[in-house]
Amino acid sequence: MLTSLSPVRDIEMTRLDNGVRVITEAMPHVRSVSVGIWIGTGSRRETPEQNGISHFIEHMLFKGTTSRSAEDIARSVDSIGGNLDAFTAKELVCFNTKVLDQHLSLAFDVLADLVLHPLFREEDIAREKGVILEELKMEADSPDYLVHEIFTANFWKDHPLGKPILGTRETVKRFDRAMIENYYRGVYTPANLVITAAGNLTHEGVVDLARRHFEPLAPVPTMPLEPAPTTHARIALRNKKSLEQVHLCLGVPSYPLPHEQRFACYVLNTLLGGGMSSRLFQDIRERQGLAYAVFSELNPYRDTGCLAIYAGTSIESARQVVESIMKEFRQLKQERVSAEELRRAKDHLKGSLMLSLESTSSRMSNLARQEMYFGRFFSLDELVESIESVTADDVQRIAQTFFDPRQIALTVLGNLDGFRIGREDLTC
Repeated sequence: MLTSLSPVRDIEMTRLDNGVRVITEAMPHVRSVSVGIWIGTGSRRETPEQNGISHFIEHMLFKGTTSRSAEDIARSVDSIGGNLDAFTAKELVCFNTKVLDQHLSLAFDVLADLVLHPLFREEDIAREKGVILEELKMEADSPDYLVHEIFTANFWKDHPLGKPILGTRETVKRFDRAMIENYYRGVYTPANLVITAAGNLTHEGVVDLARRHFEPLAPVPTMPLEPAPTTHARIALRNKKSLEQVHLCLGVPSYPLPHEQRFACYVLNTLLGGGMSSRLFQDIRERQGLAYAVFSELNPYRDTGCLAIYAGTSIESARQVVESIMKEFRQLKQERVSAEELRRAKDHLKGSLMLSLESTSSRMSNLARQEMYFGRFFSLDELVESIESVTADDVQRIAQTFFDPRQIALTVLGNLDGFRIGREDLTC
């Protein structure tokens, strides 16, 4: 067992003999503790036949263990005023809880139990298939979700990053116990597990809990990383007559999460469409009144990334919205942003960062992501300095690199009624 102290914040890390990493950050001024058990494999590692299995297993782990029923799991944390949750992403899965510090031991026991001792009963699998099929229907009825899924499938065509985290009706129906158990055993392994905790705690106390539950796990060789995907600049027009609005998703490639220029990407995204004072919001919504919802978002992964813009508008205004986005792309390529606008974007980012780190849940998540993507921890001063170091030239250079008509992908979803748009309309 190896323990190391970080000069950053009050962070300590211990690696158990089998490879499980335990990372804590003491926050003695609060009365809560947030704990997360992170699996470093999300939906992007699934084969086409397995699409959706990571999310399915996340659901199944709440259906009962060798010592607790599903009701016991729900009641144990609920009865002490805490919360228990989980989510599946493209590159990781997380099971987490937040409780009062005095209930840490019980909450950790429940969390570890559901991760380590699932039953995977046939009747539970059959029942959960029905639940997830309903979840798929619910999401298909949400046009802003659906347009993003169609866009993603085209942007990372023929790669697991382009597949839906939930899977499809066809893949979910084919899951069986043997398939689920095999995937679980190959992924829920010591070297792939990170336990993070933040709040009113001691590192030694959390390590003791982790050792008690996780040390018996036998080491298993880790899966090799797959090559980075290529992006595709496809234009997809999808007709759905039941929709009142036309939903647009337009995107370009961006830098991966660990890239040294990531902070310049954050600044660019913020000033382009990251808030109410952003260019897209002020122009498309406030000045022209073309959309209620319009924003941009960064989706960075370990080896690739995407900067995407979403807008919901009328069929009559759809072309004008695209033209307005192209105008902003063109302006960011041709002109350096003003000192005032750059300052607003930086202050917005710094404020969001500092406010988020006031919660134990956010710090717990922050620990995991920094370990999994960077293998080190950044101080708040380092992060602020990185944001401050972004220049107007950096922002312009990224715009010139990625705002290229040959790289722009576009998905339009709605009652299109003959609406057409082509590559010639994406000039910037």
